[in-house]
Amino acid sequence: MPGNYLPSEYTAVLVMLIFGLIFGGMTLWIGRFFRLRRPYAEKLTAYESGNPPSKSPRFPFSVKFYLVAILFVVFDVEAIFLYPWAVVYDDLGSFALIEMTIFIGLLLVGYIYAWKKGALKWDR
Repeated sequence: MPGNYLPSEYTAVLVMLIFGLIFGGMTLWIGRFFRLRRPYAEKLTAYESGNPPSKSPRFPFSVKFYLVAILFVVFDVEAIFLYPWAVVYDDLGSFALIEMTIFIGLLLVGYIYAWKKGALKWDR
């Protein structure tokens, strides 16, 4: 229809989104009137699991930290692709087996490359 821009199936989603935004905003707005505000020096200091901080929070992280995190995400996401393939394997046939073998082979090549470059070693 020319005048109906929002499908009726999404009306419930839109209502829940509006309700969630209003409820969240109202809760934060009302909460600021009732919460206690008693700042003092010990309360305002940063802590690490109840211990005083050992060094400045603004020290630079090693690139290794980010590299290991990215590698974890990449291989984790790639491993997720194996589950739907395994579920429909009987319907797909041998073509899917060949494709998945190539896919796993590429993952293995990437893993070996990262291993040889020393990306998986934490201390260096």
